[in-house]
Amino acid sequence: MPFELPRLKYAYSALEPVIDAMTVEIHHAKHQATYTKNLNTALEKYPEFASKSIIEILKDLSSIPEDVRAAVKNNGGGYYNHSLYWENLTSNGSGQPSGKLAEAIDSTFGGFAGFKEQMEKAGLTRFGSGWAWLSKKSDGSLILHSTANQDCPLSEGLTPLMTIDVWEHAYYLKYQNRRADYLSAIWPIIDWKDVETKFLA
Repeated sequence: MPFELPRLKYAYSALEPVIDAMTVEIHHAKHQATYTKNLNTALEKYPEFASKSIIEILKDLSSIPEDVRAAVKNNGGGYYNHSLYWENLTSNGSGQPSGKLAEAIDSTFGGFAGFKEQMEKAGLTRFGSGWAWLSKKSDGSLILHSTANQDCPLSEGLTPLMTIDVWEHAYYLKYQNRRADYLSAIWPIIDWKDVETKFLA
């Protein structure tokens, strides 16, 4: 199978107390694993896509045969979005961005506090399931936005830098219906070095 469930760079318990170990384990080993399996199943009869990366696939969904396009969009998005989410998290966050990323955030959103407020709002106002994103446009500028379900910014011509999963399975065991509390609690475990690396790429 071309796509494999990515290994996390930390233990399931490493993100506590912000995200509990059981949530991380179920989220990774059950939810993302299912998206991975279903993505591979959808592409089984089209082996010509086995050599393509998930980024290439999501950037050009129109090239996917129509009979599996929806499945690839949904499960490929679930596979990629979760992978980015795990990469963005760390057990020893730096608190806030630095360097060129910090400069871009300050100039675009009026400072880190303004950025956090707008990012949390993007996640809080996403009706139903979805994602809040910090993405980069083709001209290098930053944009804060959200997507529904497993839709991915790659399919909109954007480069995702950071995401927060606001599906209920991302936070419900610890925060129940309090999505706002989850969004405001997540900042100490953001891996800003990872986000900056993606920004500078």
